[in-house]
Amino acid sequence: MEQAREQADGTAGAGEPAIRVMVVDDHPMWRDAVARDLAAAGCEVVATAGDGPQAVRRARAVTPDVLVLDLNLPGMPGAQVCKELVGTDPAPRVLVLSASGEHADVLEAVKSGATGYLLKSAGADELIDAVRRTAAGDPVFTPGLAGLVLGEYRRLAADPAPASPDEPGAPRLTDRETEVLRLVAKGLSYKQIAERLVISHRTVQNHVQNTLGKLQLHNRVELVRYAIERGLDEG
Repeated sequence: MEQAREQADGTAGAGEPAIRVMVVDDHPMWRDAVARDLAAAGCEVVATAGDGPQAVRRARAVTPDVLVLDLNLPGMPGAQVCKELVGTDPAPRVLVLSASGEHADVLEAVKSGATGYLLKSAGADELIDAVRRTAAGDPVFTPGLAGLVLGEYRRLAADPAPASPDEPGAPRLTDRETEVLRLVAKGLSYKQIAERLVISHRTVQNHVQNTLGKLQLHNRVELVRYAIERGLDEG
């Protein structure tokens, strides 16, 4: 746990509020252990829940920054919980913490709007780092799963898009927004993009949110699909 505490030193910088986290799992001992680890690391655990409907109700009430979510829940599966919440305002960022490493489960979670996917075999320090990165808007995946998700992005890009933001009269992206979108499509984290463009992490987040709004897209999956369809991940 000492290592976990050291890892969490960057969870909130000086003068910044603690990351507000909600933990959802139907196993009370596991749920409580995760909540304790996150609280000890400096996060503010604002709520916990043991089933899907309870998770949706409580998340809407307490508006956490990050939802640490199991997939196998009574009452409503975790992927549906994710779908219910990612469209809210403010929407939590969702980090799935699951015992399942099945490809179908990973892809369903990402398509439902999850920012990341971590296996329950992860240690406390890895979990804390994943929560911090999820709060910052970075995609977080257990090693080996990131390539799977990128492959699915490319497969989706080969299918017809559900909408065509390039129609006449559609909003146009600024040069900077296009530059950020190109780097997102290449798989760079927000922190890496900020360093590459010599801008702040928050500015990168703002560009991404503005781009989502202009293109009438809902999450990173749709954004990367849009970019790959237009070859922005190449070159």
